[in-house]
Amino acid sequence: MILGFVVALGLVFPGLARAGEILVYTALEDDEYPGYLELFKKDHPDITVKVVRDSTGIITAKLLAEKDNPQADVVWGTAATSLLVCDQNGMLEGYAPKNLDKVASQFRDTANPPHWVGIKAWETGFCVNTVESEKLKLPVPSSMADLIRPEYKGKIVMPNPASSGTGFLTVSAVLQTMGEEKGWQFLDKLHDNIAQYTHSGSKPCKMAGAGEFPIGISFGYRGIIQKQKGEPVQTVFPTDGCGWDVEANALVKKAAIKPEAKVFLDWALGADVMKMYAKVYPLTAYPTGVAIPEGYPADPFKILVKNDFQWAAKNRDRILEEWTKRYGGKSEAK
Repeated sequence: MILGFVVALGLVFPGLARAGEILVYTALEDDEYPGYLELFKKDHPDITVKVVRDSTGIITAKLLAEKDNPQADVVWGTAATSLLVCDQNGMLEGYAPKNLDKVASQFRDTANPPHWVGIKAWETGFCVNTVESEKLKLPVPSSMADLIRPEYKGKIVMPNPASSGTGFLTVSAVLQTMGEEKGWQFLDKLHDNIAQYTHSGSKPCKMAGAGEFPIGISFGYRGIIQKQKGEPVQTVFPTDGCGWDVEANALVKKAAIKPEAKVFLDWALGADVMKMYAKVYPLTAYPTGVAIPEGYPADPFKILVKNDFQWAAKNRDRILEEWTKRYGGKSEAK
C-alpha cells in the first residue's frame, strides 16, 4: 500500500519568510479533512501544514516505526486507543490546548497536562444497499447478532482491524461486551458470512454503495454522507450497541517542538472547527449547538457500548495477532 496522501497548505509571500511548517499525521477521512484545513489556512495563512493521511492502523504503525526518529509534529483525528499505545511507548508530549476545560472527561487523557485530547467520536454503523438487498430478498440487519444469520453468508464486507480503526473498535466492542470466549465464538460465526476484509474502514460502505456487496460494516459518517450524495444506502446503528473510539489529537515528543504545532492543536479544538466536525459527527468533544445530522438517533451517545480504552490499548497487539491468525486469509491484498 502506498502510505499516505500528502497535501501542503499555506501562503507564500515573496520576500517574506514563513512563520513555520509542521507535519501532521491523520486518519480523518480523505474527503473530510481538506475542508477543515481550509479554515486553518484562513486563520493562520503564515503556517504551512503538510499532511500524511492513511487508515488508523497504518498511521499507528508509521508512528511506532518512527519512535526513535519522530517525523510528525502533530497527530490529528486518530484513534485514542492508538494514541494510548504511542503514549505507553513514551512518544507523546503533554499539552493542554485552548478550550480543554470544555472537553468531556471521556474525550481526554486523565494526565495533567493531557497527552491526548479528543475532538469527536465515531462508531460502528452498517451500510446497507437497499436496492441490492431488495433484489436478493435480504432483510435489513438491525444488530450485530443479526449478521451471523445464514442468509447473509458471503454478503458482508468488513474492515481488517489490523489496518483499520473502525475494524478494531468493532472487534474490541464484541470482545468487551460478550467476554473473550463468547466474543471469539461470535467472530468465528461472523467470519463465515464475510466475503472480504478491507484495509480501510470506509471501503466496506463504499463497496455497499456501489452495489458490490449488500452490506458493509463501516461507520456512521460514511453511510450518512453517501446517502446525502444520492447512493441507495441505509445506515444502521446496531441495537445491541455500537463499538466506538475517540478521534484524538496529540503533540509528538521531539527534541525540538515547534510552537506552530501547539497553534495547530489549539485551533483543532476551537469552536469554529468543532462546529464543522459536528455537521457530520454529532459525538463531539463538547456541545456545539449544531443540529444532529439526519440519519443519527436523537441521542447518539446512548447507542455506544461501554468502552475501556485502556484495556483495548493494552490488549491491542494480542487481539490483532489472534484475529489475523483466525481470519486474515480473507483480507484483500495490500
